[in-house]
Amino acid sequence: MIARFALSRLALSSLLGLVLCPYLAPACALDLIAHKDVDKSAVTRNEARLYYTMRLKKWPDGTLVKVYVLPDNHALHRRFANEVLNLYPYQLRRVWDRQLFSGTGQAPTVVASEAEMRQRVATTPGALGYTDAPPQDPDLRALEVR
Repeated sequence: MIARFALSRLALSSLLGLVLCPYLAPACALDLIAHKDVDKSAVTRNEARLYYTMRLKKWPDGTLVKVYVLPDNHALHRRFANEVLNLYPYQLRRVWDRQLFSGTGQAPTVVASEAEMRQRVATTPGALGYTDAPPQDPDLRALEVR
């Protein structure tokens, strides 16, 4: 009896997920954005993590990467770190602080809002950022994370 209840409950939740997914997915989407001159359309999750931990400093064409992030306590930053990079924001901060204090690297540029991030990425060659909606600006390029 209990096994049948658990199975039917699992089937019901799976069916509900299939029905609601198309409606909820756009609201939950996160996009990695880059300056329009960046010659990539997709990056792997590992590449995204390397860019955001400041270990990969150049694009394949040799252009320097300029990384922009929102403040550590911003909800979108937390979602981006968790869902795209599979890291917690405190782990990113620890990496950046270690590089900064040891003199081996630098931290990304922190912007105050998502609008400022889009504006800075659009006007900075080699820039990389994130947003919760597909970019509408012709100076931005969406990067798929695989």
